[in-house]
Amino acid sequence: MPSDGSRKDPAWNYSHLENPKDTNAVTCNFCAKVTKGGIYRAKQHLAGGYRNVSACPRCPSSVREEIKEYMSKKKEEKDQMNLLPSDEINFIDGEDEDDIMEVNNRGKRVASAGSGSASVNSSKMQKQKGPIGLYFSPRPEIVVQKRKEGGKQIAINDACKKELRGRACAAFARWMYDAGIAFNAVKYDSFAEVVEAIGQYGPGMKPPSYHEVRVPLLRKELDNTNTLMNDHREEWSKFGCSLMADGWTDKRGRTLLNFLVNSPRGTMFIESIDTSSFSKDGDKMFDLLNKFVNRIGIANVVQVVTDSESSNKYAGRMLEKEHPHLYWTPCAAHCLDLMLEDIGKIPSISRTMQRAVELNSYIYMRPKLLNIMRNFTHKKELLRPAKTRFATCFITLSSIHKQKNMFTSEEWNRSKWAKEEASKRVASYVLMPSFWNNIVFSLKVSGPLIPVLRLVDGERKPPMGYIYAAMDRAKEAIAKSFGGVII
Repeated sequence: MPSDGSRKDPAWNYSHLENPKDTNAVTCNFCAKVTKGGIYRAKQHLAGGYRNVSACPRCPSSVREEIKEYMSKKKEEKDQMNLLPSDEINFIDGEDEDDIMEVNNRGKRVASAGSGSASVNSSKMQKQKGPIGLYFSPRPEIVVQKRKEGGKQIAINDACKKELRGRACAAFARWMYDAGIAFNAVKYDSFAEVVEAIGQYGPGMKPPSYHEVRVPLLRKELDNTNTLMNDHREEWSKFGCSLMADGWTDKRGRTLLNFLVNSPRGTMFIESIDTSSFSKDGDKMFDLLNKFVNRIGIANVVQVVTDSESSNKYAGRMLEKEHPHLYWTPCAAHCLDLMLEDIGKIPSISRTMQRAVELNSYIYMRPKLLNIMRNFTHKKELLRPAKTRFATCFITLSSIHKQKNMFTSEEWNRSKWAKEEASKRVASYVLMPSFWNNIVFSLKVSGPLIPVLRLVDGERKPPMGYIYAAMDRAKEAIAKSFGGVII
């Protein structure tokens, strides 16, 4: 009988052996023709187009295409294998034995007993990677970690590997460009693990399907994430944790609330809830927060962190009454954003911001004027969005102040935009000394607070131990900018 490896050949679905002991004679199921040369010659008979054997006249076109595609795929894999040294080549399931055996002119297989044929077969038969290889192949994440620690692998054929790596990298980069994947995705450790896992599999790996990525693999990763959370839960019970509720609005206008838990081990995302229908209702927000406190463990939660919305304030106070050991803490980033909002309500600053917005809109709606601006700013933009809306306003004021010379230059004065009727109001802002004086005043008040906002809204390190010192420095800087006089 044919070996298990050769039985995987699709040609066995359309042919059979009349005599199980004679694997050289294969009979076609469609035309009953007997071919000498094993399943390899039977495939040529089904596919057609080979001079050594006649094509099957009754073979359906679908079967013919299936066999041709299979033979073409096998040929590509062998061509790729020929680029590697023989001691580096491993096959997962093994090549078809009949595909790598030579057939002589009399239709008989070349025996492996002779010295010449033995050398031929030994060079063509590749090393097999059986099930035991799964136990001796290192896990991808371990290989990646050792590589980061300075471990170096021995290269048998550097030139060949360099060429193969170039092909693989080019193919992957092309996929990134087609899919629109961000370049920084290659910085993730999980990406290096993917590359290592594919390399351990070897050539001919079938990529995951749309269904696999969407359903079974996603469920498997969810189970893996839940397993990782067990270590976090142990930390919660030992040292306590903080429950954080981060609210935001998506593109569809829905108000979403992300729940996260922070502990000495790190921050873990728990769940995202759509609160569009009750985000302003203090009682319902209390019920929601209390539900997550019970879910994490009443004894584990030390504090609950939310923004300073009135409904969240009410819910926080209710939580403190319900659980006396628990503290409600307003979000530092949100508090700083509210401070900038209050600063922006000062009449002189509010008026200056409105004029700056009008100036920005005027420039960005005129491509030629925008080009002049970029020549002055060395490709930098006046409008620089920040993580919070009010911080964006003050950062934009800073950008306009840095490019003050552009609006007083001869190129600006000679341009048609400085003389247009519609632009006279905008031009008057530029020529108004109070406009620039108010910008300086705004930056003196808000400038020291922007670095503090970046500190508390960053992700590099926990900022709680630095907030009070940073706020003291900001207060001192603001007072110093006004000569020690608090306005």
